[in-house]
Amino acid sequence: MTMNSHPLGAAYFSMEIALEAGLPTFAGGLGILAGDTLRSAADMGLPMAGVTLLHRKGYFEQHLDAHGNQSETPSVWTPEQVLQPLEARSFLVLEGQKISIRAWQYTIRGCSGHSVPVYLLDTALPENPSFIQTITDQLYGGDEHYRLCQEAVLGIGGIAMLRQLGHHHLMTYHMNEGHPALLTLALLEEHVAGRSPAEASAQDLAFVRKKCVFTTHTPVPAGHDQFSSDVVRRVLGNDRTTALERAGCLGGKVLNMTDLGLRCSHYINGVAMQHGEVSRGMFPEYSIRAITNGVHAGTWASPPFQELYDRHIPEWRRDNLYFRYAIGIPLKEIQDAHAQTKSALIGEVARATGVQLDANVLTVGFARRATAYKRADLLFSDLERLRSIARNVGPFQIIYGGKAHPQDEQGKEQIRHVFAAMAALKNAVRSVYVENYDMRWASLLTSGSDLWLNTPERPHEASGTSGMKAALNGVPSFSVPDGWWLEGHVEGATGWDIGREEIPETSADEIASLYHKLEKIIVPMFYGRPAAYAEVMRLAIALNGSFFNTQRMLSQYISDAYFEGKKAMPVEHVVNESRRSGAA
Repeated sequence: MTMNSHPLGAAYFSMEIALEAGLPTFAGGLGILAGDTLRSAADMGLPMAGVTLLHRKGYFEQHLDAHGNQSETPSVWTPEQVLQPLEARSFLVLEGQKISIRAWQYTIRGCSGHSVPVYLLDTALPENPSFIQTITDQLYGGDEHYRLCQEAVLGIGGIAMLRQLGHHHLMTYHMNEGHPALLTLALLEEHVAGRSPAEASAQDLAFVRKKCVFTTHTPVPAGHDQFSSDVVRRVLGNDRTTALERAGCLGGKVLNMTDLGLRCSHYINGVAMQHGEVSRGMFPEYSIRAITNGVHAGTWASPPFQELYDRHIPEWRRDNLYFRYAIGIPLKEIQDAHAQTKSALIGEVARATGVQLDANVLTVGFARRATAYKRADLLFSDLERLRSIARNVGPFQIIYGGKAHPQDEQGKEQIRHVFAAMAALKNAVRSVYVENYDMRWASLLTSGSDLWLNTPERPHEASGTSGMKAALNGVPSFSVPDGWWLEGHVEGATGWDIGREEIPETSADEIASLYHKLEKIIVPMFYGRPAAYAEVMRLAIALNGSFFNTQRMLSQYISDAYFEGKKAMPVEHVVNESRRSGAA
């Protein structure tokens, strides 16, 4: 079934979308969020579709040697085996030549029986020049020129493909970060049909703005894609470049994709309440709201916990608010379900690495993109203190995971630091770093760990979602108060803070807090008061799982951003109204 069979209300554009384990169509949290959003749309019966690139060579396969040196190879996969080829072709002029784009469809089927399609754009067609055929190969690969070509295919080519598939009059175009922001240029061209986009008026731009929603993710200025005006003119041509100039989007001879998305959207949001504040500081000329991220409960609740929830709160898939009633699940049943998830994790670690961990030992999980501000090595600031805790208070073991971008030397150095510390601690603290962190490892780690560690440099964590996945499985967070944890943290109830609420000038206070709570609170509770620890696990499910999910998040997008004039409508009325309007 394709989305063409009924009206489409919103299109969700993202450079990466995590579809399922084993498909290398994403790099990290941005793609996980996109996939979880669309899975919740399917559950909720929403008239949405996703648009992304095919990424024939994926992000990359990570290889680590004994010292933590990372090397990479392409993630080779066969789209023909898992995706549905579509006959439609759209066209795009790049560097003055007309290129062809095809699409593949992945269909997400929700618990409601509703289907949401994801269209993956592909330029590997024989009629295209050899370079053009590679544009949809590598996620976040290549140079400035390659990336701009990719983003033109995603934004402009994506709008053209929607039209070829019969989706003409959508109410909302949602840009997940700045990569697809050129879709605003495509919408402008449609609106001024018969005129050059360089002649667009303020009223024309206002028309586009009413249709667009923009979500910004990174609070780090270097994380926003920028392209020099020379490359923009070379790739997009004079008319489109002039249109961008007239719209004020080429300030300082640079096209900032975040700025383009901001300028051309009627609704803009950060991905946590604090991130909204940080974003307003970065872009004070815009009105920026905040909708805190979530995760898809049906994807990230492990099988033992799904069975537990099916017995005690059978409505949880249909309505994630029912997780509130986890407060009535007997602690013993939560402990038993967790023992199963922990056993699965330890067994998979042994198979993948040869390292045999102990199911009876407190297991700390840390897995996220390896980059400097994530501070993967903060835990290892004082090795002797860790030895002392393990020797005198109680043993613990650590599982790490995460990839560094091939060009991120600081991120690669973080991995080497972690490996060196693990080697230095090997006789006191068992530890392992799993290669090639992906959806499968994310599911295993966030459900099978006993404690989920997060130590970003503040305020650089926009939201974070790994701790949300952990909470759905009764795993408490031990985290710096940043991103979502500022909202989800209840000290000693859903987990524990590292440091104080004020942003510190140095990391000394955070390090001291980390070791103090590990030594005086967490390890003693885990071994000495297991029922109290299980109570924290239960509260993590009831308090965090019931709120930090994409079902709640998407409901907020619907009520606040998507369907103008329908802000007071329940979700089911929005769906029915969209279908009656013949939006496609």
